[in-house]
Amino acid sequence: MNLLRSLSAPVLGIVALLLFWTLLSRLPDTSLPGPMRTWEASKLYVLHPLTKRGENDQGILLFAMSSLELVAKGYALSMIVAIPLGFAIGLSPFFNGLVDPVIQLFRPVSPLAWLPLGLVVFQRSMPAAVFTIALCAMWPTVVNISVGVRSVPQEYMNVARVLKLPAWKTFVTILLPATLPNMFAGFRLSFGIAWLAIVAAEMLTGSPGLGGFLWQEYNALAYEHIILCIFAIGLMGLLLDRLMGVLEAGIRAGIDRR
Repeated sequence: MNLLRSLSAPVLGIVALLLFWTLLSRLPDTSLPGPMRTWEASKLYVLHPLTKRGENDQGILLFAMSSLELVAKGYALSMIVAIPLGFAIGLSPFFNGLVDPVIQLFRPVSPLAWLPLGLVVFQRSMPAAVFTIALCAMWPTVVNISVGVRSVPQEYMNVARVLKLPAWKTFVTILLPATLPNMFAGFRLSFGIAWLAIVAAEMLTGSPGLGGFLWQEYNALAYEHIILCIFAIGLMGLLLDRLMGVLEAGIRAGIDRR
């Protein structure tokens, strides 16, 4: 019974979405395809998700894997910079005052603005896309880690000084566990932004992923495939966020056991 109740709300939500979509598709003077028309036009990509018929004619999973590879590169680069930067800002008021204006200046900038600059600097589309994703994704992690570090009770740090703990041990036993919730909140927000930026990056660079496929089908006026890409991007983002949540729970459980 509990399982039935937990499933009823999501099922009702999906049914309501499909009904609303169907009503929109039946409005006069609209080119929006309905659910059945979208399925008929897109089922080849769904039922054969790993089939490659051409560079821009592949199964939906192959497109998703190409996008995920590009996101992983940009996200990894952003974390390499964001994690130490966030701790440095949280630990040093002077450093915080030094870099905060730069963060506030660049944080709101759209991926569509960074990508042309990346193309000018790197002269190639793939490094430019990785640069754009990394630059857009890093800020939530930087901000959340710095806030987490500043929220660590001063008493904990005083105990570490009294015990004369080495810096690395203070970090492992005090700072890291205390900032872990903020850190993973930043990780998840950053990954969401990286996944959003992939569409802009692939659309402008022509990379063979979900964003590139979406742009190609828009130019071909294949609206059914555009909707397929939207659902694929949303579903992949949801699955990745859930995986990040499972990873967070596992790491926190491991730290608690220590």
